[in-house]
Amino acid sequence: MKDELINIALPKGRLGEKVYDIFEKAGYGCPSIRENNRKLTFEDHESGVRYFWVKPSDVAVYVERGAADVGVAGSDILAEYGPDVYELCDLGIGKCRMCVAGKKDRGDDTSRALRVATKFPECAKRFYMKKGREIDIIRLNGSIEIAPILGMSDVIVDIVETGKTLAENDLVVYEEIFPISARLIANKVSHKFKNESISALAAGVERVCAEK
Repeated sequence: MKDELINIALPKGRLGEKVYDIFEKAGYGCPSIRENNRKLTFEDHESGVRYFWVKPSDVAVYVERGAADVGVAGSDILAEYGPDVYELCDLGIGKCRMCVAGKKDRGDDTSRALRVATKFPECAKRFYMKKGREIDIIRLNGSIEIAPILGMSDVIVDIVETGKTLAENDLVVYEEIFPISARLIANKVSHKFKNESISALAAGVERVCAEK
């Protein structure tokens, strides 16, 4: 029956494709998801799953609100928004770092608030609160790297994967805040009422990830 399907929110893009490959290898394949169509949901009753693609930053919202039973979200999103969900396992993919970066020759004027440009204000606040450093958050959504180049910010707090973009703009990493990877998360109510199915899925995913 449809009600017995596990609803799974997948992040759109390259990460989501890697995530689906893991689910498929774990025995939760859904052939229709690979078809060239405009469908929004994909079901496979034999595997007991219903998939849907969403914006990566929205996965945790779908899971927290119960529209999805489980999903895969980056630990950066979980750290920033703090959704009320269970974190079941680390998939070990989508690895990168949350870092503080800026110009190579920058000095820190502690007589004023440090201007921090970021898409992750909560992560930045917690990091600098531990240091006892007063900051002025500049919330941006686009290319964060341009803020210190134009003198709008002293530093940036952002995700760094290879560091190539920073290097090409004469910026360097000052500090790593925390490592990032993709995590399997579950809705708390779903985890209670679909515990057997979700636990089996999580075990299958962990097994595939361990074999890589």
